[in-house]
Amino acid sequence: MKIIRVVIVLSIVYLIFIEILRVYFIMPFPGSQQQESISIAYFLQNNILVLRIIGWILLLGSVAKAFTKLEIRWKAALGAGIILYGVVFYMFNFRFLADKMFHQPTHVVFSNSIVNKVDQSSLVVGILVNGEAKAYPIEIIGYHHQVRDSVGGVPVMVTYCTVCRTGRIFSPMVNGKLENFRLVGMDHFNAMFEDTSTKSWWRQANGEAIIGPLMGSVLQEFPTQQMSLRSWLNLYPSSKIMQPDSLYLEKYKKLEGFDRGTIESHLEYRDSLSWKDKSWVIGVTVKNQSRAYDWNELLEKRVLNDILGGVSLLIYVQPDSASFHVWNRDSLTFSYDQTSDAIKDDQTNSIWNAKGECVEGDLINSRLERIQAYQEFWHSWRTFHKETTQYSGENK
Repeated sequence: MKIIRVVIVLSIVYLIFIEILRVYFIMPFPGSQQQESISIAYFLQNNILVLRIIGWILLLGSVAKAFTKLEIRWKAALGAGIILYGVVFYMFNFRFLADKMFHQPTHVVFSNSIVNKVDQSSLVVGILVNGEAKAYPIEIIGYHHQVRDSVGGVPVMVTYCTVCRTGRIFSPMVNGKLENFRLVGMDHFNAMFEDTSTKSWWRQANGEAIIGPLMGSVLQEFPTQQMSLRSWLNLYPSSKIMQPDSLYLEKYKKLEGFDRGTIESHLEYRDSLSWKDKSWVIGVTVKNQSRAYDWNELLEKRVLNDILGGVSLLIYVQPDSASFHVWNRDSLTFSYDQTSDAIKDDQTNSIWNAKGECVEGDLINSRLERIQAYQEFWHSWRTFHKETTQYSGENK
């Protein structure tokens, strides 16, 4: 009888723990995101039904053998344990799962700049495909994590992870097929998506399948830019702007202040110091070499000249202290003119604009090649770019 009681207790504990652990490893619970536990999480996710059946067989088998012999207090404890399991089951299957907390927009609506309702100081992730420009406000897509759309006739998967401050736009085509994805959780604080066909898990920061049948595959990424909506419209006046979905206005309010880093959430706030986990950096990868640039230094200097992977870089933050650009500067070096709020090359003193175009001087009509760059939290950039270096001085 004593052994049966032990089995009953252990069965209930087992059932409760598998429900908790299945979600614990892929959500930002204390200690969960610092571990290399993706294999365990994937096993639990894909075998949870079998694991539940094993637990219930042990529990019901033991109860059937001993229920009539159990004292009242043991029957009461058994009932309490099953009720506790029911509460845990509900919470960890209908409340704490990522796709139960964050939903894709029901209505994806776009407006032009004339009827747009999004504040032009808002940060956006912008994309240009086949001559069509679209802007996705971060404080909107940050809640949804994923927005499906098409730009220039091409299907796109717009993603954002507020805990890493990573915005990426991918092609949802997998092996020549248009794939559907759901938000499944996170790994090392970065959002993960699960494809419908193979149940592989894909990392949002780089579009890589990190476990499952398609492990090692990488989604095609589209070039994007992050800047204020006002700056984006200066570059692309005819751009369409994604509007808030009226069904999620209360959800969007919880991200107010995220653009500026003033949000109170301990997962999403900005550390105003440099090189802390939640400090902002600009990350650039050129020819498999990565480097991070401190946002505070960029705000102070506005212009940095550097060389990465043999490519001469110009990093520039506009006067709005929100919009940034990285270009291939070739053999030129640049400086910021505070008087005119303009960038000039040191060789000819020509003036260049935020499109990387020379608008005045000897090099007029010349244009710099844009380099893909991202604004991220420092903990995110260093986690997913293991060999990254930190910018520590101009290299001309």
